Amino acid sequence: MTLELIIFIASILFGILLYWRESQGNGVYRFFNKLFNAKELQMPATSKKGFVYQQSLLLRIVFITSLFLVGIVIARFLIPIDIATISLFASMIVGTLVGTYIANFVFKSGEVIDEKSESIEDVFHETIEKGKDFMEDLKEKGEKSFHKTEDKIEEIKEDVKAETKSARDRLKDKGLM
Repeated sequence: MTLELIIFIASILFGILLYWRESQGNGVYRFFNKLFNAKELQMPATSKKGFVYQQSLLLRIVFITSLFLVGIVIARFLIPIDIATISLFASMIVGTLVGTYIANFVFKSGEVIDEKSESIEDVFHETIEKGKDFMEDLKEKGEKSFHKTEDKIEEIKEDVKAETKSARDRLKDKGLM
């Protein structure tokens, strides 16, 4: 189990390296494209497509599987020990595939960040300004409502004073005076 885990992690790193290398240049893919296809079917010179770079899932699986198959056949003839089991083979394929998608995600997010960095900065500054305006509005509303409540308290006190009768008036009302 530990050997499979180590090979899986190593194959993820290999997939990232493979994807990065093909994003820099696709000379090997161009060579095989010229070798196998007729002049009319060959890819244009501006295309950056490689074995795993800008390929669909199915073709990535086919190319990665064939790469590891060739590697395992060579390893079987060079080293007579049975290292290449099916579980290791599957771990290498899946790990490399996962590594290519991780590298794709990192490259795409880097491109998006580069494109949107100025607009993100503008949005951030606008948000800060709106927050400052909102805080000022809250302060103004708080002061206004504070003054309104003070005025209402004073009015209530005046009403209470106006409604309360003196002790003499209350005694007269009861008929005791």
